[in-house]
Amino acid sequence: MNIEELYSIYKTHPQITTDSRVCPKDSIFIALKGASFDGNLFAEKALEQGCAYAIIDEAEYKKDDRYILVDDCLQTFKDLAREHRRQFNIPVIGITGTNGKTTTKELIATVLQKKANVLYTQGNFNNDVGVPKTLFRLSNEHEIAVIEMGASHPGDIKTLVETVEPTCGMITNVGCAHLQGFGSFEGVKRTKGELYDFLKSRNALVFVNADNADLTQMIADRDIERIVCYGQSEEDVCGQVIKCAPLLSFKWKYKNSEWHEVDTQLIGAYNLDNILAAICIGLYFGVPAQDIDDAISSYKPSNNRSQLEITQKNKLIVDAYNANPTSMNAAIENFRIMDAKPKMAIIGQMGELGEVSDTEHRKVVSLLENANFEEVWLVGENYRDIPCKFKKFANAEEVKKALTESPVKDHYILIKGSNSVKLFELKEYL
Repeated sequence: MNIEELYSIYKTHPQITTDSRVCPKDSIFIALKGASFDGNLFAEKALEQGCAYAIIDEAEYKKDDRYILVDDCLQTFKDLAREHRRQFNIPVIGITGTNGKTTTKELIATVLQKKANVLYTQGNFNNDVGVPKTLFRLSNEHEIAVIEMGASHPGDIKTLVETVEPTCGMITNVGCAHLQGFGSFEGVKRTKGELYDFLKSRNALVFVNADNADLTQMIADRDIERIVCYGQSEEDVCGQVIKCAPLLSFKWKYKNSEWHEVDTQLIGAYNLDNILAAICIGLYFGVPAQDIDDAISSYKPSNNRSQLEITQKNKLIVDAYNANPTSMNAAIENFRIMDAKPKMAIIGQMGELGEVSDTEHRKVVSLLENANFEEVWLVGENYRDIPCKFKKFANAEEVKKALTESPVKDHYILIKGSNSVKLFELKEYL
């Protein structure tokens, strides 16, 4: 059965499930595989629960015509999602990058919603399962789509862009992350650059931060000409930080127009580039400048990303969803220049750095030593053997115990670390 025939079945049963515990009546179950599960084992259960069909890739599980046998369920899932995406002749904005892609996606969607009905990636459903699930949410009501794409290994973005088929797109930045999978920073650039490769092949528009030397070089290497630039110098869209005290206030203008001043609910000067990307894309798609200002000022971050949380004891700068050397450097530097006192930093270890892990964690310690914060706590085994004056904890549970025994009050506290360290659990103790 080819993908067109399979899509014809989907049109009569337009609901996909990959979870045998959630099987809406007359839906289609796709038997995906993971490190610790095989969806083929649950195909029969899915049909019993109400699915009309089960797509499987192991012949031994096929019992009747309700089972559709394919070579690879994950590939079929992606191919079917691409076929669904092709039914809609709307702009599709593809976004990837090392840092800031989820916040940028959220900001872009918030701005575009001032003018259009926008489909956008929920949370960080940005991998080869999450992206197809997002595409299947496309309906005739949507006028534009914003699709986030993540990567941890070479070739990941190529696979995703071939599913999404974006009509335009952007890379937020490239930095040192997932080095265990990519092998090197050059590996990061090649993989993220797969979005540029696709857009170049379609002569599609690229939005680019002109202040980012890596991105502009990647654009030049591919001889991409259809670009719209934003940045903190004189570009199509130009922006500058006014203050971070601790929330970011900034100003922006389009070419020779007047400056707009905007107060945000975001922490961090590093978010200016993310905001300018949203402004740039909003203007391109015809959102009025005042509506853009309103959208940016009303956007409130969530999911432990660049959040200011005021408790009865302290003011918390929570950026504990993820961490890599690039984002860690930006968070610490932003906290250093922030007009706030006294300052405390609770810094968790970074994951997936491979053989450079020790080197990168030593750099973080050095950065913290030069920042002169009143208090620094390091969390995770990767800091254990690094000599420094800071307090060290093996895990978040040890930090909770310390905070219970010796509560911290009246501080500005930066909480930054990889999600696996679970520093987000500390908020109720601060």
